[in-house]
Amino acid sequence: MIERLEKIFIDEKSLDSEVAQRAFQLFPRQKIEVVKEEPWSDIKRSLTAEEFERSKKNIFLTTFNGQFFKRCPGSTQKKVLNCCNYHILNLGSQCPMNCSYCYLQSYLNSPISKIYTNIDQALSELKEMADANSHLPFRVGTGEIIDSLALDPLTLYSRKLIEFFKQYPKWTLEFKTKSNLVDQFLDLGPATNTIVSWSLNADYVIQKEEHLTASLSDRLQAAQKCLSSGFSVAFHLDPLIYHEGWKENYADLVDRITTQFTPSQVNVISLGTLRFQPEQRFMMKKRFGFDSLVNQAEMFPSEGAKLRYDASLRNEMFKFVYSRFKSHSESWRIFLCMETPETWISTFESQPMNKPELKELFRPLPTISVSE
Repeated sequence: MIERLEKIFIDEKSLDSEVAQRAFQLFPRQKIEVVKEEPWSDIKRSLTAEEFERSKKNIFLTTFNGQFFKRCPGSTQKKVLNCCNYHILNLGSQCPMNCSYCYLQSYLNSPISKIYTNIDQALSELKEMADANSHLPFRVGTGEIIDSLALDPLTLYSRKLIEFFKQYPKWTLEFKTKSNLVDQFLDLGPATNTIVSWSLNADYVIQKEEHLTASLSDRLQAAQKCLSSGFSVAFHLDPLIYHEGWKENYADLVDRITTQFTPSQVNVISLGTLRFQPEQRFMMKKRFGFDSLVNQAEMFPSEGAKLRYDASLRNEMFKFVYSRFKSHSESWRIFLCMETPETWISTFESQPMNKPELKELFRPLPTISVSE
């Protein structure tokens, strides 16, 4: 993954950081430039498709001056969406992979990928929160605006985080990825409160829409490696994308998962369908054309100001995939991501708090001072 980067810009204030020193070891000197300010910082508007493409191929190593630790965006929409008490630790932004549906196309306005070099500050912030709430079952993920592991061979942040979370056994760390880059931390296992999770899709969708990502086989093989080394694993079938033959393709995906893993080996499985902000449509059409499945879909204004499939189609897709898992075993632990109470009722005939296997995920946590 890191071989695809065209240029590594290093903020002169971050030259002494471990990440910067590692960059000098990994990349030829002509690929590295030390700078005093962020490249292309004069761009103060929405990015063009070409600028967004460029932002994926160039990276800026710099410090972050904001708050690293915050609640998942879903927590701000509890009136319309069921929230699973997820928290986020952002250690960078942008992704070198190139999925057609990626929400960063409407979310990010930075002209360059970023890795934050002051991880010690992030860990200090996290420690303050963990020391005060070590008895609570916090779930913390690093994959909100950057793939958790795509650039980890450069940063090795996974190693620092795994060691940190070992000190707080009731807290859970989750890496979320579409890569197969796990070898750099396997020696730190067992670490059962570290979940390595994969966003999975049907083979057809991966090949057509998830550009520059690891294949389905490689992702599942990486999950087997993590299990063998004493880590937990999870799978996120999100977004399910409607297309001709979707039932056969998603049935094959479910069957491959259930053939290679047992319910007791997989922490949780989440399901979500295609959704995006209205302003993202232009960028997707410009970058991927009308041949892309995401640009062929009929979408409707829905919860969270996003465009989604019609509720009846969402329900059909959720029911199909859910039933396919349950046909193999009733023990699969499955929930819906960023969905309404009405959709839960339609799919599960129940709200999450009424399902014993999901109570711990959705039980409200005491109010604490974490940034929204």
